[in-house]
Amino acid sequence: MDVGTRDEAGLTRVPGRVQPENSVQPQNSVQPKKLLVRALAGERTERPPIWLMRQAGRYLPEYHRVREAAGGMVGLCNSPEHAVEVTLQPIRRFPLDAAILFADLPQLAAALGQTLEYRAGDGPVLTPPVRSTADIAEFLSVSRLHEELAPVYETARQLTRALPPEVALIGYAGAPWTIATYMVEGRGGGASEHSVVKQWALSDPDGFQPLIDLLTAAVTQFLDRQIEAGAEAVQLFDTWAGILPGTFFERWCARPAAAIIAALKDKHPDVPVIAFPRGAGLSYDGFAEATGADCIGLDATVPLEWAAQKLQRGLGRCVQGNLDPQLLAVGGPALRAETDRILRALSAGPFVFNLGHGIVKTTPPEHVTALAEQVRAWTTPAPADCLAGDQELGAV
Repeated sequence: MDVGTRDEAGLTRVPGRVQPENSVQPQNSVQPKKLLVRALAGERTERPPIWLMRQAGRYLPEYHRVREAAGGMVGLCNSPEHAVEVTLQPIRRFPLDAAILFADLPQLAAALGQTLEYRAGDGPVLTPPVRSTADIAEFLSVSRLHEELAPVYETARQLTRALPPEVALIGYAGAPWTIATYMVEGRGGGASEHSVVKQWALSDPDGFQPLIDLLTAAVTQFLDRQIEAGAEAVQLFDTWAGILPGTFFERWCARPAAAIIAALKDKHPDVPVIAFPRGAGLSYDGFAEATGADCIGLDATVPLEWAAQKLQRGLGRCVQGNLDPQLLAVGGPALRAETDRILRALSAGPFVFNLGHGIVKTTPPEHVTALAEQVRAWTTPAPADCLAGDQELGAV
């Protein structure tokens, strides 16, 4: 990845929370107790914290039993009792440092006025699809947002009491662009080429803008309420960031993320925000500065040396990632070798170990155990040792 070309995309720079290269905070400073929050705040921790996207979900047999008892996905997401249970399942099984609030990304679209159902073979389906500015005005509104999402907030409140004291609670929401793809296409998942939403957004950007504006306001409120309910960090998932060309990436991905993060920081300055622009490629360069995110989630394609040089050492930001989920499914020597490579490349700076996207459903749970134990056994090298390792990687 070329670290010197992103300025051409015109991303606006915002101040970051930069710490000196390879810094460790003074012993007498007041430290957040939980390892994840310390790393997200920009600290080099004694080992990287670990959690995994989709760590609560369909690869666990106990998850399927709870989902069936809840009557399906909609019932599961809207039942705090069941949502708390599936959030806790991976924490009971694996030595993880954080739990991510169990909810589903399209819930916010449903709270704005669409109808959400899950169909076998299709996944989430939203009706009616939003196809024009008239549709936005006709049936979308934030008026019932918090009433519809109240079960999510109650799930967060219950989790703050149920989680072990060393495990952090992460809240989350889809980013405006990604939620818009669901709302316009009428469904989620990777089967669609997103032709409908892209043609609208690219051909009539001013007509598409009200949908992004509405979603930016709704996501901000949604994450704010999760924090008030007990979330100690939040992640903004832009799953489909990578399908946009550069100037539109700035308008539909970077600017909304910056607005959401600025609003959250005004109200909750000490709560870290992770931004994950999956598939962004060269657009990763400049994204941290443009958005003000405390931590940048890396997909599995991002070069580790670039992330260490540009984001950790250059900006003092935390990075999160970026093991390919298929390697976790494969397990064995390939998993151990790649995990070791990621740890060596990124543990010299603030770092959270995670996947480059969510756990796939064919993943054997014992592979997750092996991964978590390998990461937890890692000891962050002293700064001099980190510099030597960087020179071996050619990263300086």
